[in-house]
This record gives sequence, C-alpha cells and structure tokens, in this order.
Amino acid sequence: MPTIDRFVPITQAKNRLLDLAREVERDDGVVAITRNGVPAAILLSPAKFEGLLETLEILSDARTMRALHRSLGQAAAGKWVSESRVFGRE
Repeated sequence: MPTIDRFVPITQAKNRLLDLAREVERDDGVVAITRNGVPAAILLSPAKFEGLLETLEILSDARTMRALHRSLGQAAAGKWVSESRVFGRE
C-alpha cells in the first residue's frame, strides 16, 4: 500500500515548492504538507495521481465491480483456469 514518503511543514513547503514538485515527480513520491504538525495537503507525482484516478474510475463502475467480485468468489472456490489454457498453450 502506498505511503507518505515524508512530511514537510507548510512554511518550508512554501519556500521549496519547486524543489518539492521536482522531487515527487522524479521519485514518483508522496509528500504531506503539514500545518502545526498535522497533514493539511498532499503533493503527489503525476503518475500516482493518474493511478489514483484510474482506481477511482474502476471502483465507481458497478459492472466492473460485479465482475471483480464474481471472479474473486470463483477464485476462492478454487475455480481457476491455468495460464496455459488462457493463452492457448495446452
């Protein structure tokens, strides 16, 4: 599960915003900007943001979620199909 890479006080973030933006983009990271020691904002890389949006889109699609739950139920019941069979290698 993704975590916050570091915490930066808001006054420091204000003075170093360009550097912080470069760092999160370069490192594909997440920085929490704090006010009085409490996270007030999150700065994340474009890749992480894109992934978050894609995840939200999947989770908000009822049809996709029904299919996912059905598949998880089948997997839990041991109803597997081998990779070889899926890709026609049998």
